[in-house]
Amino acid sequence: MTVGSSDRESVHSRLIDAAPGRVFRAFAEPERLARWWGPNGFSSTFETFEFRPGGAWRFVLHGPDGTDYPNENVFREVSAERVVVEHLAETHHFVLTVTLTPQRGQTLVGWRQLFDSAEHRQKVAPVVSVANEQNLDRLAAEVRTIP
Repeated sequence: MTVGSSDRESVHSRLIDAAPGRVFRAFAEPERLARWWGPNGFSSTFETFEFRPGGAWRFVLHGPDGTDYPNENVFREVSAERVVVEHLAETHHFVLTVTLTPQRGQTLVGWRQLFDSAEHRQKVAPVVSVANEQNLDRLAAEVRTIP
């Protein structure tokens, strides 16, 4: 993890051995996204998935201990180069910006979470840092299954 230019950010990146179009499919296809979204041991059940600017994304993240975590999000931007998701929760609000940059047949995935305050980022950093890296691991594994 790298703290970005702001003390409100959590920034990660990963070079994935696939063209951006394949990586984008892992976001755009709900059955694929449900397989990799979330930290290790978690699974997702999507209730609403409108992959377009302004579209709703509601799902339940199922923890390995059986706890369910309802999630409500809005896609703010959707393009082959950039996906911006706003996580709508009063107690854990953030905007996630994912960029897909081609690099010699591979894709550099940028992952930037912007929290409402430095205090909130600091509070969740121990969990978010590990979870974001696991998310990127799971994304890379899912992309390997895309023809």
